[in-house]
Amino acid sequence: MNFVRKTGHLALLLAGCTAAITIAELNLENTVISPDGFNRSAIVVNGISPGTVLTGTKGESFQITVNNLLTDESTNRSTSVHWHGIVQYHSNPMDGTAFVTQCPIAPGNSFTYSFTPPDQAGTFWYHSHFRLQYCEGLRGAMVIYDPQDPYLSLYDVDDASTIITLADWYHVNAFTVTPATVPDSLLINGLGRYVGGPSTPFSVINVVKGQRYRIRLLNIGCKPDYLFSIDNHTFTVIEADGEPTRPLVADSIPISAAQRYSFILEANQTVDNYFIRVNPTSYRSTFDNGLNSAILRYSGAPIEDPPTRTWSLVNPLVESNLHALNTTGAPGVPGVGNADISLNLIAQFNQTSAKFQINGVPYESPTTPVLLQILSGAVSAAQLQPQGSVYTLPSNKVVEVSFPGTLLAASHPFHLHGHKFDVVRSAGTAGYNYVDPVRRDTVASGSASDNVTIRFTTDNSGPWFLHCHIDFHLDEGMAVVFAEDTSGTALNDPVNDQWAGLCPIYDSLPASEQ
Repeated sequence: MNFVRKTGHLALLLAGCTAAITIAELNLENTVISPDGFNRSAIVVNGISPGTVLTGTKGESFQITVNNLLTDESTNRSTSVHWHGIVQYHSNPMDGTAFVTQCPIAPGNSFTYSFTPPDQAGTFWYHSHFRLQYCEGLRGAMVIYDPQDPYLSLYDVDDASTIITLADWYHVNAFTVTPATVPDSLLINGLGRYVGGPSTPFSVINVVKGQRYRIRLLNIGCKPDYLFSIDNHTFTVIEADGEPTRPLVADSIPISAAQRYSFILEANQTVDNYFIRVNPTSYRSTFDNGLNSAILRYSGAPIEDPPTRTWSLVNPLVESNLHALNTTGAPGVPGVGNADISLNLIAQFNQTSAKFQINGVPYESPTTPVLLQILSGAVSAAQLQPQGSVYTLPSNKVVEVSFPGTLLAASHPFHLHGHKFDVVRSAGTAGYNYVDPVRRDTVASGSASDNVTIRFTTDNSGPWFLHCHIDFHLDEGMAVVFAEDTSGTALNDPVNDQWAGLCPIYDSLPASEQ
């Protein structure tokens, strides 16, 4: 797996202060790849999938130019790129969400995303936010390092070699995947095996006995939940979705699509090879013939596959046991219904229309991005498209959102753009925690008996997507838009000429290039 590739790192002197800027370039192309031994056309970023790892340092600005060189109509030729977990405070136009915050980037064109994460550090990722493109390979890890990380003393190594990405992979075009389709393979750092396929190489994480490693685990998949473990090793979890947590020991980590965790791994076992195991919990699979597996290899161990070990998992990570490291508690007055605004988002599948819907309405992308509608004078829910899917929220209010699981057959990972939120009720619990809940940006809705609940404050103007991060479900309508402080958006979120030029170019394209 190839890692960090920056095109530049520039320090600008502004009024006597040094402002660092990470400058990167992402070239998006179609090519044939075989990450599990099966050849198929995919989207690569700078020639690889997952794409180039983007890195920066807390407080830096980013200037990332996306060059759209896509040629395959079957995966859509236009595109946009979202920076998952980056709050985009007062930079809503840079969120990269097609038809919410921008028009797609047309083939043969480029767009530069410029943003400064507000006091953010941790584990993030980027991916296409146009139709099903990220399932075709347009995705990669993004890490913002913190020189003042409160947990620096707990680990010795934290670099590109300690990133682990998980992704489902299909041997068919994403548009042909159905609810019954099982992934052909699981890719760990871009490598995997499939049933009946060749014994392709495993991904290998190399460690030195006695060293401590900050592992950054990302589910960049389109559909499944996974249970992550490493034979004979336990973990100390210290981060969820870019937010530091109080240290919590576990022997396995459930992780839904789009979620991320950092954990401390101590290389304290006998020098040898150990299986990294990623058990899909959304469908049946095994570890036979190296499926769903990678290798943790100690320095000095032979270059061979690990032995099969008996390693019982007895202490899985439970989200409700995670607590934010730095917190004053969830915003607003504690208690169900005590927020300024309470929203109950009932998601379900409509058998007649074969669409997902929230509160009875399936999300369908408007022809004009929601942000452009707002900048053109539409400020109320009645004026904004798509009708029934846009919720206007006033500024500086505490919002409580509940996701009742009653009408859903399985858990769904809901992601909110533009904010971190406090999970005051997690899946699997009946109680509420307003004192020190975990803070994150993607939460699993749990089972039919759950009523997962989050809180956040409307302190970031602009239209923000809230959607299921099973990408097929988003494409089928499981989403809404929170249009926040519509009257203040033009002032707080200015657009540039390049952004303004996206829609005229896209709108002029023939259907084959969209």
